[in-house]
Amino acid sequence: MAVCEVCNNDYDMTFEIHAAGAVHVFDSFECAAQRMAPVCDNCRCRILGHGLQSDGQFFCCAHCAREQGHAQLVDHV
Repeated sequence: MAVCEVCNNDYDMTFEIHAAGAVHVFDSFECAAQRMAPVCDNCRCRILGHGLQSDGQFFCCAHCAREQGHAQLVDHV
């Protein structure tokens, strides 16, 4: 069994995510998102979809990007 790096649950169905040369171990997608998903630089929510990026900042949507002065970013609908 392996231990989740977020909640420390010792669980027989953990899984690994390999990213940027590191290996991460989680027991749920919730824990994986908590550790791996970027955070919106405006509203602070976890970005679980595509999100937007500008000048090194991450945003969950175009509204949040505009709130931070990035009017050129648009959502794709």
